[in-house]
Amino acid sequence: MATNSENSKVQMRRGVLEYCILLILSKGDEYASSIINELKNADMIVVEGTLYPLLIRQKNLGLLSYRWEESPQGPPRKYYSITDKGREYLAELDSAWNEIVSSIDSIKGRD
Repeated sequence: MATNSENSKVQMRRGVLEYCILLILSKGDEYASSIINELKNADMIVVEGTLYPLLIRQKNLGLLSYRWEESPQGPPRKYYSITDKGREYLAELDSAWNEIVSSIDSIKGRD
């Protein structure tokens, strides 16, 4: 039974990762490792192999842009930033998230 529960948690996390990435970038530009660290700190465990395809997809949709910046240690870093289109999409996701939470809270309250 724990396996089914773990699988459900993984599926839920995967479903909100795109939202989480936009939330992180709405606070400021970040590079991939810092995005991963912030997700890990929030117990949204993610690995580079999961993050990069999402970043590429969001960039291709015009939600993100990136720039290269020299790093004080090591090679240059690719910094991602949210675009105006990304902010509009984030506002839509915020609204959808609030509706979902409200619906779930309503169902939970029907004990």
